[in-house]
Amino acid sequence: MSNAGKSLITAGLCRIFHQDGYRVAPFKSQNMALNSYITTEGLEMGRAQVMQAEAAGIEPQVCMNPILLKPTNDIGSQVIVNGTVIGNMPAREYFNYKKKLVPDILKAFHKLEEQADIIVIEGAGSPAEINLKENDIVNMGMAEMVNAPVLLAGDIDRGGVFAQLAGTMMLLEEEEKRLVKGLVINKFRGDKSILDPGIEMLEQLCSKPVVGVAPYMDIDVEDEDSLSERCLLYTSPSPRDYAASR
Repeated sequence: MSNAGKSLITAGLCRIFHQDGYRVAPFKSQNMALNSYITTEGLEMGRAQVMQAEAAGIEPQVCMNPILLKPTNDIGSQVIVNGTVIGNMPAREYFNYKKKLVPDILKAFHKLEEQADIIVIEGAGSPAEINLKENDIVNMGMAEMVNAPVLLAGDIDRGGVFAQLAGTMMLLEEEEKRLVKGLVINKFRGDKSILDPGIEMLEQLCSKPVVGVAPYMDIDVEDEDSLSERCLLYTSPSPRDYAASR
């Protein structure tokens, strides 16, 4: 789900692979966020991939986030492709249009492949949004496009993490389940030994290993997703303002 900590886990994996000597890059095919970043080329991208690029020890590039949606109201967004605005679309119009962007997504991904040994892909929201699955280009749909192994992250701090993970696995198609290689329990506080019996039952229910329990960390990174506990809205600087600030 949104705010489960996917962006930070992705950044952590980027840093680990970078420290291990690999060329690594982050990727998220589609972001929905008001808080964007302007590259040195004057192109717009999601800020989470900028933070992840820093963790990977590389400069941010718009190919790390080829599609950015900036909500304009409750039912529509500004659509930015490869860093450039192509227009505003109501949700239904974009839902019918977004499959046309698959070539742009794959082109951006393959550009990163030329530069990186490992690409860490971040999903968006939940991979079990069954009403959106038909035209999915960012979660399991993206994983299937490039045959990527998947880690499924759940947020234990909100409560209900076993239902989050088991329920998500239940709603996946068999081919999607095949791609899931492990489960991650994020934002854990306390004594992990108390959690262990639940982990064993979860592994039996899902037929997947719990590959990590990440501790709750009191950190402050800029809100990137459309769902945030902080009600701050950001306006992106223009390329001219950004250049002047540098």
